[in-house]
Amino acid sequence: MKTSCTSGACASVVTALALVTLTLSPLHPVQAADPLITSWLTTYSGAYARVYTNDAARAARSSATTWSNGSQTQAQPAYSGVSEIDSSANWVYVRSSGLATHVMGPWYNDAAHTTLFPNFPVNQYATWRFPRAPVAATTTNLTGLGVIGYFVDGVAMYDCRDAFYWNGSADAQGTGSWNRDAWVNEGKTFDPGFAHQQNTGSHHYHANPVALRYQLGDNVLFDAATQSYSENTNNLHPSHSPILGWAADGYPVYGPYAYSNPTNPASPVRRMIGGFVPRDGQHGTVNLTAAGRNTLPLWAARFYGSSVFQSGTAVSPSYPFGRYIEDNDYQGDLTNPATGQLYQVGVDFDLDTHNGRFGITPDYPNGTYAYFITIDPTGTPLFPYHVGRALNGNVTGGSVTTITETVTTNFLGAANSALVLHSPRRSDTTVTLTWSAVEGGTYRVESTTNLSAWTTNATAVAATNNQASLTSSNLANTGRQFYRVALTGLATYDTGSTTGGGGGGGNGGILSVSPPTGLHGNTLTLTINLDPNAVPPLPPQNAPINSVTVGSLTGSVSAHVSQTVVTTRITIPAGATPGPQTVTVAFPGPPNNPTQTVSYSLPNGFVVN
Repeated sequence: MKTSCTSGACASVVTALALVTLTLSPLHPVQAADPLITSWLTTYSGAYARVYTNDAARAARSSATTWSNGSQTQAQPAYSGVSEIDSSANWVYVRSSGLATHVMGPWYNDAAHTTLFPNFPVNQYATWRFPRAPVAATTTNLTGLGVIGYFVDGVAMYDCRDAFYWNGSADAQGTGSWNRDAWVNEGKTFDPGFAHQQNTGSHHYHANPVALRYQLGDNVLFDAATQSYSENTNNLHPSHSPILGWAADGYPVYGPYAYSNPTNPASPVRRMIGGFVPRDGQHGTVNLTAAGRNTLPLWAARFYGSSVFQSGTAVSPSYPFGRYIEDNDYQGDLTNPATGQLYQVGVDFDLDTHNGRFGITPDYPNGTYAYFITIDPTGTPLFPYHVGRALNGNVTGGSVTTITETVTTNFLGAANSALVLHSPRRSDTTVTLTWSAVEGGTYRVESTTNLSAWTTNATAVAATNNQASLTSSNLANTGRQFYRVALTGLATYDTGSTTGGGGGGGNGGILSVSPPTGLHGNTLTLTINLDPNAVPPLPPQNAPINSVTVGSLTGSVSAHVSQTVVTTRITIPAGATPGPQTVTVAFPGPPNNPTQTVSYSLPNGFVVN
């Protein structure tokens, strides 16, 4: 066992009554140096997702962990962001609630904030896979409506459109020759983090994820008084932006700052200049206000190919300039009036029609193709915002319902977050212990001077977000002192909505298992919380139990203590397979069919460490 000592006080950690080495971190576990694995923001994984439901709540710093607007309901707390990362030789799989790690909301329908936006976010329980070896496409891969990738905080990436287009007589839902720009038409509905959600509660970014960038230290300021974000315009020499997300083709999306020379990491870092300009008569463009929307820009003609062309509506107060993404031209297709030559990528601007380039980055010293967020000097998003209307690579990534191959688990978070006790702090006769925790969890603290006889110092210590602490004179000792902490309970939480819009409830009839982890060689009692809304309905209290299994382990002394709670004891042998295990409770069938077995399960409900 390893220990960590400060001022004569030493600490160790137990999870489910077993020691965990202090030098392990649940936030950045040891893993292969692959940015597709290591770039995900897992720091806040054990904390609940939160929203400000309106401006008054935001001003009062009163965030909610459950919410409803009558259409989208988050009935139970859900853990924010990324909860699991798995990998195989060819793929990286990421599980996420789709809910941001910063406080989301509020959302309004107008700039004056007089009418609330009708949609609220809910747990999406998403699993996406990304190719580890992306391949540049030889044909055009247009982005689709909906999710086209994920940002590293587990929030969905949507493209530059808002799902409406000009159909020849009006704007209608769908895709056509003239597609509405999401930032221009929906920007007023974005929250301070520049995100919102559609009618099934899928929270997403269309442009410049400024709150995420602040969390990652990407040249963004936060005003605590106004709860708002802004670009740090005083920083003339920012650092290279971090990876902000991954597109479905497996290429990374960086923030707006990169090396000015893509092949020279010693060159100055500056804001990337996108290749798109408005079709306003400048930079060699046609003036759409005067000429009308009768021609597509060349980039759109190439991307859309032989699809039926529909002229757009004239520029007017009802259909203002900039309303459609095709109101923008690509400079590489335009003649520079000053030189008589075409504008040149790498000279006049930085990025191609996909909004990316090949170059060296801190994560890829040998170079990679990457997309970049595009903003003006004040931080205002610029078209096409992150990824262009078509992806550069073959789109082999996407949503999966199950993982059908053998994988390595690189990270487990949310309710399965590892427990790490930090070095104790001593002040006179008191000692303060702090540890990484799971929100909704309660903990027991014990101490000893000899690693043999342990004294209970506190019980039912509740976590705050994903941290917990205890300050007490009972922890102090004149000599060497060791401490340990155990998770003893976990509040019911949302394990994943089966409807995409309802929130709450388990996807297999079990909501949670407490404790959620255990080590080899230990015997422990598990409390299994069943979903009261399970289908088929739960049997009555004290109904007999056929079996309780945790992976390949079978529980003993199982009891149905209430209709929604089952307890069982398991012994984890030294040779047990480590990693997440499916927990299953089986009951006999109803009286009219007693030979039937009714089972409820929770994938990844318990982790053998």
